[in-house]
Amino acid sequence: MSKRGKRHGGLEPDFVKLGPLEFHPVVFPVSALLILGFTLWGFLSARADAAATEELFSATLGWIATNFGWFYILTANLLLVSVGVLIFSRFGRIRLGGADCKPDYSRGAWFAMLFSAGMGIGLMFWSVAEPMNHFGSPPGILSSGSPEAAREAMLITFYHWGLHAWGIYALVGCSIAYFAFNRSLPITIRSTFYPILGERVRGIGGHVIDILAVVATLFGVATSLGLGVLQVNSGLHYLFPERIAAGSSDAGTTVQMLLIAGITLAATASVVSGLDRGIKRLSQGNLILAGCLLLLVFCLGPTSHLLDAIVQNLGNYLSRVLPLATWTETYRVGDDNPGGWQHSWTIFYWGWWISWSPFVGMFIARISRGRTIREFALGVLIVPTLLTFLWLTVFGNSALHEELANGGGILAAVNENLSTAIFKLFEHYPLSRLTSGLAVIVVITFFITSSDSGSLVIDTITGGGHPKPPVIQKVFWALLEGAVAAALLFAGGLKALQSAAITTGLPFALALLVMAFCLFKGLRAEQSTRRDG
Repeated sequence: MSKRGKRHGGLEPDFVKLGPLEFHPVVFPVSALLILGFTLWGFLSARADAAATEELFSATLGWIATNFGWFYILTANLLLVSVGVLIFSRFGRIRLGGADCKPDYSRGAWFAMLFSAGMGIGLMFWSVAEPMNHFGSPPGILSSGSPEAAREAMLITFYHWGLHAWGIYALVGCSIAYFAFNRSLPITIRSTFYPILGERVRGIGGHVIDILAVVATLFGVATSLGLGVLQVNSGLHYLFPERIAAGSSDAGTTVQMLLIAGITLAATASVVSGLDRGIKRLSQGNLILAGCLLLLVFCLGPTSHLLDAIVQNLGNYLSRVLPLATWTETYRVGDDNPGGWQHSWTIFYWGWWISWSPFVGMFIARISRGRTIREFALGVLIVPTLLTFLWLTVFGNSALHEELANGGGILAAVNENLSTAIFKLFEHYPLSRLTSGLAVIVVITFFITSSDSGSLVIDTITGGGHPKPPVIQKVFWALLEGAVAAALLFAGGLKALQSAAITTGLPFALALLVMAFCLFKGLRAEQSTRRDG
């Protein structure tokens, strides 16, 4: 029997009650069946022919990147420009939740949850691995391993983790928050399309939008969880080489599956405890732990060099972000693999951020009631970006300094196994076992916050905008996230993770452009109503 919640303007939560479950009758079962089907296929196909499965993921990644790379780049730029318009236009004065609404969380708690949900595991995995990759294989005509290559490596890494990523999140989060808190619509993705669909968002169009959001979110989160497990496995192998197998072996794969199972159960416990008790406290806790790790590396590493580097890196990024943002490798047509570098890096990142955007956007919308659009956009865009740049400089430049000054061997280790990068850096400093152990703990806590935040968001969407969906459904999605991460690792490792992010992000990229149009249409309508009133 369909149950309608308390009426919310022109649209209200729409879910069916079946025993202890309360879910949308179309979005929940279709999303669950699609994802369960993929998970089963991943395990069975990899078991039957692992090489063929990995080749399929590689071919899919290459085809999408070659044919739609320009679209990803255009989308990321348009969304960032849209956020800039929100900040500097009259729309920035609008308060999410109404003129008298007060924020639910302090700024400190708000920033902690923003950063933990948006970047955590990925930064731990790539903060050393990515700069070292670009240092060893720069995309231009620079000599690999040179000081110039090191400078360009940090510029490109900043570009991938900077304003464009957070611009995507800010646009989605602002759209969801505005239509939920100011238009009294359910807090779900389809509500953001109300200005062009009206009541038809209840129909097949709305179902498709929410299903796309669920699939994109789950695979985006699973990509991060997979990266986290690879790194935890490498860290534990570094700390306990005789007890924990490396990830490249069959025994290492077993360890990764066990790690996914164990950490997913911990994330499930956090999901059960709720937003305030679970996610909020864990987000604050792992931000403290991450800050301790950052401070340790800053103090143990080349401190003066790092202070110089943050200034130069930031200036280099600000002066060159525009040409980077419109670079598509158009004129590398004579190469054996034209566009191949950008396909493996920039297009992967834009697809990953887009696939994460329903999750991060809805999560930051839920925690941002009471803030003006200008405060929201600046907070989401600027503060996490600066924290990200600080983190990348401390870890990335420390590794580059060791390689340039002391021939540290980090690059060789990264070329062999990306997930070992950060632990190879720690070998060059005192207290290496302490920093490695702390890094493992930080990755695990980021894993938990990403998983339980993702479960909360997916359960809200598949509950038709249910304000408080049953806990058992959150548990289901938390367990399914772990299963998908396991299937991707089992079926193709890092290549499968990249393919999943890019593939699921493609259809949602178009949805995001339409979402931006709907947001401005809604804001203009509100301004017109205020003037007429």
